[in-house]
Amino acid sequence: MPLTSTSLKLDPDIKARVQKLAEAQRRSANWIMNEAIREFVSKAEARADFLRSGREAWEDYKSTGKHVSAERADAWLARLEAGELAPPPEPEPEDP
Repeated sequence: MPLTSTSLKLDPDIKARVQKLAEAQRRSANWIMNEAIREFVSKAEARADFLRSGREAWEDYKSTGKHVSAERADAWLARLEAGELAPPPEPEPEDP
């Protein structure tokens, strides 16, 4: 993928640290900054997806009441820990 140019203002301390790291790794400072930004963006996107998934699960629980009890979840996890490829328990409706 072709790269595009952009302008980035850095604190002098960060700039020096990037340059030192680039020299130690025999890479360009541009490569180091590109990798750092790529990693940050990937982690931020993964966190946003995780939070979105949690909000969706919460809304689903509020509307259906379906859940997996702690006891059933613990039993399933114990089976996995023992090496069994057990399917996750099915959700059950909320207790009346």
